[in-house]
Amino acid sequence: MTKARIKALREALTANGFAGWIQPRADEFQGEYVPPSADRLAWLTGFTGSAGIAVVLQDKAAVFSDGRYTLQLTQETDPDIFETHHSIEAPANDWVATNLAKGDVLAYDPWLLTPGEVKKFKEAVAKSGGSLAAAPQNLVDAVWTDRPAPPQAPITPHPLDYAGEASADKRARLAADLAGKDLDAALLTAPDGVAWLLNVRGGDVDHTPLPLSFAILGADAGVSWFVDAAKLDGGVREWVGNQVDIQPFEQFPTALEAFKGKRVLVPRSAPAATSQILEANGAETKSGDDPTSLPKARKNAAEIAGTRAAHLRDAVAIARFLYWLDTEAQAGGVTELQASDQLEAYRRELEGFRDLSFPTISGAGPNGAIVHYRVTPESDRELEPGSLYLVDSGGQFVDGTTDITRTIAIGVPTDEMRRAYTLVLKGHLALSAAKFPKGATGAQLDSLARAPLWAAGLDFDHGTGHGVGSYLSVHEGPQRISKAGTAVLEAGMFLSNEPGYYKTGAFGIRIENLILTEPVDIFGGEREMLGFETLTFAPYDRRLIDSGMLSSEEINQVNAYHAQVKALVGPHVRAAVAKWLTAATSPL
Repeated sequence: MTKARIKALREALTANGFAGWIQPRADEFQGEYVPPSADRLAWLTGFTGSAGIAVVLQDKAAVFSDGRYTLQLTQETDPDIFETHHSIEAPANDWVATNLAKGDVLAYDPWLLTPGEVKKFKEAVAKSGGSLAAAPQNLVDAVWTDRPAPPQAPITPHPLDYAGEASADKRARLAADLAGKDLDAALLTAPDGVAWLLNVRGGDVDHTPLPLSFAILGADAGVSWFVDAAKLDGGVREWVGNQVDIQPFEQFPTALEAFKGKRVLVPRSAPAATSQILEANGAETKSGDDPTSLPKARKNAAEIAGTRAAHLRDAVAIARFLYWLDTEAQAGGVTELQASDQLEAYRRELEGFRDLSFPTISGAGPNGAIVHYRVTPESDRELEPGSLYLVDSGGQFVDGTTDITRTIAIGVPTDEMRRAYTLVLKGHLALSAAKFPKGATGAQLDSLARAPLWAAGLDFDHGTGHGVGSYLSVHEGPQRISKAGTAVLEAGMFLSNEPGYYKTGAFGIRIENLILTEPVDIFGGEREMLGFETLTFAPYDRRLIDSGMLSSEEINQVNAYHAQVKALVGPHVRAAVAKWLTAATSPL
């Protein structure tokens, strides 16, 4: 099937005078998750990861993704058709510079690449002696004969009790900033930003309550909202108010043509087509951050309270699940799919639950070493005695978004497993206890979680922490804790704390809690300082902790956390689970 699709694309390229095609995972909204109608990379290549890009030339093709998906890339793509590469170590643009022939034209869809990505590919084709061209239509769509219809999920208001700030107040605040920078308008092309600004939620993509839409915010606080009107439900028109002009989604490109002589902020994450249209019609564009990104990341009191409440309810489901694992899976016979389904069933019983926040990563044994493993009926594996089981999961609740990873010993773990787990735990504890000056970035904190692993000659090939939304995207920027985390961490930001270790073909280990950045007072301190409040409450697996590798401070930290888990969760579970929880949280 893949061969036929590649053949059809190459024929379309030839018919249009192109030598190659760039196909990213992203759709025009540049989000992590895309609806089936926009999942072009998966359709074309078979690769289903949430980040990646393919380049198809007439005589060769390659697919690129980051360290989370290097194993998955090789498993899901046909080696007779595609080379596979680590997108950081061997970027797609470098591959193009080496493989595109002199005089060849490489085509792309300007709605699927950002201006920065277009710039990189222009530089690459220049090195090869070729050229880059925006195609008049998406050529994958042209050959995708059974492409699904676009999503039509209803859009509903997000109540003020959960949002914490009226949309009109948000719009006024952001508009004043635009006016202060002598800007006439800003494009809003990230659906989570539009949803946050207008206090609405939808269901156009799996696991994230997003309405797929664009908006233009004016310096007068007025908004043009480009959305399919058939999705509007629950009094949404009245909810957003008269300052929001609802227009058909397909009118967005035309609306950009009307900004001649105006100064328009274009987010760096916006499709390249937006800048191209604006500039072609006489607008002055300014590249910058999405104006909703940072305000959305700074959670208000209502969002913080809602997220705390969601995590406490979620903790009940996790406790029930961990008890179930200890009583049903320790002797074997339980599979990855069964475990994943059981956890989801527990979550669905919780008040306010709407969906998973992402597809559960349920990895037994060597599958746990695949960072973003997704179990299928074909890959489904038993949780076997003497192995590790890694489960990374979360829920979307009306008042908050959760994300937690636990690694569980099935049967008796080996000394190697216990050593690796304890090294990961040490990094996890170090980050959770961190105190840092105002102005610090995620990159400055990242090494705290890696240091114990580094000292043992080990590391992990993913970021330590990502931002998290409030009943929005489980992966949210600009905040993150990683080697590339340049955004300043501010009070009110939700992040994950999830160091790991992965031994290919054997096991994977990851420990993840969500944390809230908050001010801290340090006696005698001279600087304004920040630290973290842990939001996730679930026991670490004591069977995997080598207490001899922990300092007294680390042992006290684990014991204090476990006491908190018992006190908060114990009263909300039945007697058998509470008894198990008491043992699972007993002091080291």
